[in-house]
Amino acid sequence: MEARLDGVDRAETLQYLSYRGSFLDEALRGELDRCEELLLRTARPRLVWRLFKLLPDGSLEGTDYRPGGRDVHEMLRDCDEVVLLAATLGTEAESLIRRAAARNMGEAVILDATGSAAIERVCDNFCADLAASVAPRFLTDRFSPGYGDMPLTDQKPFFRVLDVSRRIGVSLSASGLMIPQKSVTALIGVADRPQPRRSRGCESCGMAEGCPYRKEGKSCGKQ
Repeated sequence: MEARLDGVDRAETLQYLSYRGSFLDEALRGELDRCEELLLRTARPRLVWRLFKLLPDGSLEGTDYRPGGRDVHEMLRDCDEVVLLAATLGTEAESLIRRAAARNMGEAVILDATGSAAIERVCDNFCADLAASVAPRFLTDRFSPGYGDMPLTDQKPFFRVLDVSRRIGVSLSASGLMIPQKSVTALIGVADRPQPRRSRGCESCGMAEGCPYRKEGKSCGKQ
């Protein structure tokens, strides 16, 4: 499966902008249109993924990795397989946002929000493709390191197991944040019966108060 970016959810962009209005004036609508077009033209999305058997001790077969935290193991309780995913919009999108920040902060803010919505679309498209490939089996939601009680330190085994830096050019900072910033790591369970949808977004995350992503005005990738 390849990374697909076929558009951006405008409502999601507005959510990242914390826009609470019910009406978009012509000027804002035009700026959103322009930034979306520019981001879609510039981004070079890539992803890497692997499917693993989930062992009884909660580790992934063939690795020394056992996802941390109670929340993720609760999500995986009906699953016997797990997919690890890493996706990015690429350095091109990162450079676009940085250049905008040097000349027009308003544009940079919209591009940043658009980029967050765009990497979500890449992950959503992957999950749709994955769901089709595993049918008639079922998928859980995505769950990312740093979300709920899953420690951000789980980024390191994600990167090691998927060889993320070499495969898609994403690196990891000392604090566990990804570079380029418009990147996501996530795991997805595979089960024999339909899985419940979990609450989405920062507001339902148990780590929201001390989240290093939120401190920098970013998101770990909505679950």
